[in-house]
Amino acid sequence: MRKYFALIALIFGFFGNAQILNPVQWKTKVVQKSATEFELVMDATIENEWHMYSQFTPENGPLPTVFDYKNAKGNFDLVGKTKESPYKKVYNDIFEVDEYYFAKTAQFKQIIKVTNPKVKEVKVYVEYQVCKEQCIQQDATFTFKLPEIKVEEVTPTNVVSNDTTSVSVDTTSISATDSEKATKEIVPTSTPKEEEKSLWGIFILAFLGGFAALLTPCVFPMIPMTVSFFTKQSKTKAAGIRNAFIYGISIIVIYVGLGMIITAIFGIDSLNALSTNVWFNLIFFVILIVFAASFLGAFEIVLPNSFLNKIDRQADRGGIIGIFFMALALAVVSFSCTGPIVGSLLGESARQGGIGPIVGMLGFSSAIALPFMLFAMFPGWMNSLPKSGGWLNTVKVSLGFLELAFAFKFLSNADLVLQTHLLEREVFLAIWIAVFGAWALYLFGKLILPHDSPMTHISVGRLFIALFVTTFTIYLIPGLWGAPLKILSGFTPPMTYSESPYGVGYQNTVSSGVSSESALPENAYIGPLGITAFHDYEEGLAYAKKVNKPVLLDFTGHACANCRKMEENVWSDAEILKILKNEIVLISLYGDDQRELPKEEQYVSKSGSEVTTIGKKWREYQIERYNINAQPYYVVLDADGKDISKPVGYTPDVEEYKTWLKEGISKFKK
Repeated sequence: MRKYFALIALIFGFFGNAQILNPVQWKTKVVQKSATEFELVMDATIENEWHMYSQFTPENGPLPTVFDYKNAKGNFDLVGKTKESPYKKVYNDIFEVDEYYFAKTAQFKQIIKVTNPKVKEVKVYVEYQVCKEQCIQQDATFTFKLPEIKVEEVTPTNVVSNDTTSVSVDTTSISATDSEKATKEIVPTSTPKEEEKSLWGIFILAFLGGFAALLTPCVFPMIPMTVSFFTKQSKTKAAGIRNAFIYGISIIVIYVGLGMIITAIFGIDSLNALSTNVWFNLIFFVILIVFAASFLGAFEIVLPNSFLNKIDRQADRGGIIGIFFMALALAVVSFSCTGPIVGSLLGESARQGGIGPIVGMLGFSSAIALPFMLFAMFPGWMNSLPKSGGWLNTVKVSLGFLELAFAFKFLSNADLVLQTHLLEREVFLAIWIAVFGAWALYLFGKLILPHDSPMTHISVGRLFIALFVTTFTIYLIPGLWGAPLKILSGFTPPMTYSESPYGVGYQNTVSSGVSSESALPENAYIGPLGITAFHDYEEGLAYAKKVNKPVLLDFTGHACANCRKMEENVWSDAEILKILKNEIVLISLYGDDQRELPKEEQYVSKSGSEVTTIGKKWREYQIERYNINAQPYYVVLDADGKDISKPVGYTPDVEEYKTWLKEGISKFKK
């Protein structure tokens, strides 16, 4: 009978033109782990082409999934954090951040430890965003029924199926299914291609970092010394090659071991959250500043001599153990040059998350180890090596300038998370212009730093590098006046995080519309592209009636990528922008505004959902009025709030959107 009722509902929904989108279906279950510990499992099935976002998706991008364990206090404790299945990682050029999302399926697990034996259920509230061409903010409440806690009856894998769990999602109630489906595990998605590409990127970056470390004064002179040792001490050429190979593998093991330790300390899942952790970014900012000062010649970072002496004594033992300690001695002796690079790479690879630090150290150590092995195999190649000299210090100082520039990226991350606006786009670019400009002067020989050798001329190679750095510095300068600097997209603070979002000295030349805060109507604000807009429906409608203009009702979201695409690619058209500034009143209702409503304005919607935030208020309003819950969504209204156009959603075609907008305004004028 249930199937027949579902078919009838589907038919009525079709003919009723229902447009409430619900692309995520949930199934839940409880797995009993011990007498007092239970695992809450939440499986999401996501419709094709829709994306649901991870708990760890970075700030200033799509909205992350958030779990709230409602009745935890006095009843149960959370054991660790909510774990999730593998997600995909893709760069979003609209928000200029990586976004972490699930496609087709997602699974979340949370272990709880019951502290109140009388508790019979656990309530979990989840908020999440799903996007395709439009974005939807949804919430769900899961009620997990717990069995009576009796120690003698507990079995380690006792499963409580969905038959004991009720779930409500936004405006849809999901009933329990048969226990066989409820207990079926959803297999986590395989490692996505995008994540593999990111790991390859980390490997290549780390390999280049290892090659740079190889050319520093601490490492480069060690190559002929070490290779000479193996060729002289080994009885045969084959033995020398074998020992050099073991030496190289030992270097890789040492550095990969360091990556494994970092991953073990923080945990694979926790590393994903580090990119937006304020303390992580601030600590790495300080570390990189110290490293940069060391590379520039202020001081040397060295490990204690006692530690080095102990390693040297172990290296004298000979055999495989002795060779391993020789490799460890190289890592310790060269720490003043390799340490800053390793630190930077670990910081960047930790931002990648997962096994990023291990992959990073594999790339770095491979670049260090490879020359030792190759030159031991082919000693004749030693004659082609350049002689040690002042150029090694030039490499080291150049790395110092790069460390200094990258340090401010970490500081920028912390500033963006805290929204202090201390390091806005202009300030960040000014710092980079100063750093890269100073580096260019150094390469041209106009700046002399400690440990530099006397120089009567610069080499052709150094000249080319100086010209490249100078070109990059000049490229940065227009960014102060609003140039997008696309090759640095995602690295600099976004355009909106700026003293002048439309560029220094920006003037509104498209129209004579409002362009200053002082000229704004009461309760209005300067919206995207300098358009006068209202956040509140009633206030915007009152102003439209006052000036006798139609209304463009814009259901949007701060974390809606296609909303930003419409603003940047469609609204920016000169003719459309002129209409939006002069001929119509824009009311933008943000469905993901997380600010809480005053207590007296909070209510329970017709669907039974608690409306406690401004965003939820406008989402419910959109559902009740238009029977749709996705953004972007546009409607042209008259001054009394009546629809005078057929609503449209995401419309990337400029001419199509322009025609639709003009038709609505024409109807208003009749």
